[in-house]
Amino acid sequence: ILASILSLIIYWLIRDRYRVRNLSGKYVFVTGCDTGLGNILAKWLDKRGFCVIAACATEKAGQELQSCSSLSLKTVNLNLADSNSIARAVVFVTEETADKGLFGLVSNAEGTAPVAPTDWLRIEDFHLVLDVNLLGLIEITLKLLPLLKKAEGRVVNLINAKGLMAFVGGGYSLSKWGMEAFSDSLRIEMQHFGVKVSIVEHGFFKTGVVNSGITEKHLFRLWNRLAPEIRNSYGEKYF
Repeated sequence: ILASILSLIIYWLIRDRYRVRNLSGKYVFVTGCDTGLGNILAKWLDKRGFCVIAACATEKAGQELQSCSSLSLKTVNLNLADSNSIARAVVFVTEETADKGLFGLVSNAEGTAPVAPTDWLRIEDFHLVLDVNLLGLIEITLKLLPLLKKAEGRVVNLINAKGLMAFVGGGYSLSKWGMEAFSDSLRIEMQHFGVKVSIVEHGFFKTGVVNSGITEKHLFRLWNRLAPEIRNSYGEKYF
């Protein structure tokens, strides 16, 4: 018992050495803050004392988030599938952080639909997801790297573990594996600059990819646009 107690004390002492202190003036940019995990995280970081810049897809979501947060939390509209929107968000973050740099970039935004058998899909269906989850994430990370280097900050990419199980066609799982590879290579390259890169593979949340109503709606749309030969090869019973 004594050995267990001593082990816990040593663990706590080591753990506390790695806690971030003096949170005031440390800027963290979080994407995907409209609802869910990103929204909760932005509020939690705000309460801890970080200077949070929360990216939301809609102006309404940003206003709602600001209404229940401190005055130091700022919001910005962001569409990760739009390079112009990304550029505007980067300008906003640069102006907000002034000469302090960016302490943290947390990428949480994700597109999910459509998911379906692969030969039901067109290339634009893959783009709908990959442009947000992977290419958009890469683009905004690249543009914020100078600020992250300045603060010797950290990149945290949130990856839903369900995306690593490729059980259905579409861009969702592709994007998650791509995020893993991008994060791993970036981690090695940024060590020289004191920038840390982490992946958080979190558990299951009720999002679009597991919302049966949304999934069924997209499946009906895809089924109805299929060429007759593909539809006949599956048959009505399959659907």
